[in-house]
Amino acid sequence: MGAVVPEPLSRLIEALGQLPGVGPRTAERYAYYLLRADQLKSTKLADSLDQLHAQVTYCPKTFALMEIGHEVSPLYSDPKRDKKLVAVVADPFDIIALEKTNGFLGTYHVLGGLVSPIDGIGPEQLHIKELVKRIDEDKVEEVILATNASVEGESTALLITQQLGDKAVKITRLARGLPIGVDLEYADQITLTHALEGRQIF
Repeated sequence: MGAVVPEPLSRLIEALGQLPGVGPRTAERYAYYLLRADQLKSTKLADSLDQLHAQVTYCPKTFALMEIGHEVSPLYSDPKRDKKLVAVVADPFDIIALEKTNGFLGTYHVLGGLVSPIDGIGPEQLHIKELVKRIDEDKVEEVILATNASVEGESTALLITQQLGDKAVKITRLARGLPIGVDLEYADQITLTHALEGRQIF
């Protein structure tokens, strides 16, 4: 591509093409758009990317995303949040989906993925031990398993249930208002609200 496309543009196309869901043609369109657009847009994007790893980290308690400078996630430190109620999710962006319902005032625990032997993700790669520790430290009364309604989500939920077998904690699962195969971050707010309200003993 180097002979036809200037090297800096070629490098940008290659970098954009590494993003999930971005194919070669889409990468080319994005790169060409940035080249034609006001340079301020490219500068703003570059600055955002440059600061991303320097200013965003994971909460050591909940493993949610948070800005550098906080000891723990504001969603955990907020006194209005019930620390005895914990929603367990696979990824940080699942929290955004549940927060949009305005119907959950507990705290969160991010697993960092789902059990998937095909992808080489086992229980030891997930934050399950930390969840068990939190249950004791925060005297958690209810754990809501808010993993996706997929084979991996169900397997992970079952694994967590087994790990918590000797704990005096209520374990519930989001009600089946969530369609099979739909990730939390793409579910609509009404469906999520009903799923939260109709959670059941797992």
